[in-house]
Amino acid sequence: MKKFILFIFIFLFSIPAFAMDVNTIIAKTDALMRGKTSYGEFLITTKTPKWERTLKLESWSEGTTKSFIRINYPLKDKGTTFLKIKNDFWQYIPKIERTIKFPPSMMLQSWMGTDFTNDDLVKESSIVEDYTHKLLEETQTTYIIESNAKPNAPVVWGKLIQQIDKIYFYPIKIDYYDEDNQLVRTLIYSEVKKFTDRLIPSVWTMIPKTEDKAGNTTIVKIDSMEFNQDIPNLFTLQALKNMAR
Repeated sequence: MKKFILFIFIFLFSIPAFAMDVNTIIAKTDALMRGKTSYGEFLITTKTPKWERTLKLESWSEGTTKSFIRINYPLKDKGTTFLKIKNDFWQYIPKIERTIKFPPSMMLQSWMGTDFTNDDLVKESSIVEDYTHKLLEETQTTYIIESNAKPNAPVVWGKLIQQIDKIYFYPIKIDYYDEDNQLVRTLIYSEVKKFTDRLIPSVWTMIPKTEDKAGNTTIVKIDSMEFNQDIPNLFTLQALKNMAR
């Protein structure tokens, strides 16, 4: 009997840590980076071999379906606002007093000249629901997970390979592949800081891997971030105009 109990004890404690369900890992990371609500101030710098540009903006979000962005700098873009409700996406341009709804054909275009796309602003809820996940490797500090798009899922990327911190579940690196399994871009997270009740990376560096964008880099820096706090109801078309100041 003692030998049997000893065997069970050894067996249980020899099960590798990656026995944690991979879907749980992905869900934890998604919830960590989103929260029920969030408000943040961001500095975004895009560098190319020919020019460099910096944006300052504020962003509000609620759950997985609503977000609102206002550009505060540079002066020529100040007051430009963006609204996401589910998969619908609008922009208000104060200089011409016009609201534009983005059609599906525009979703892969660059957002405000950065190396992020318009689709990046509206697809955030898909990682949990629209991909199947497989744990490729586990180290002492990280999980490496492959996520493949489900058939007919409304997503852009055919495959993602993510590196996730094993203790706090924040993302460390994401490689994005197209439907032909070609690496298109890499997103690197760094400089982990505490915001409200959680540790998350405060610098996000997007590096394109295609020949036409060789030498490009977009760096997002979080100046401030609050999670799960009361935020104003900005998720209306009227707010697009009201917040354009």
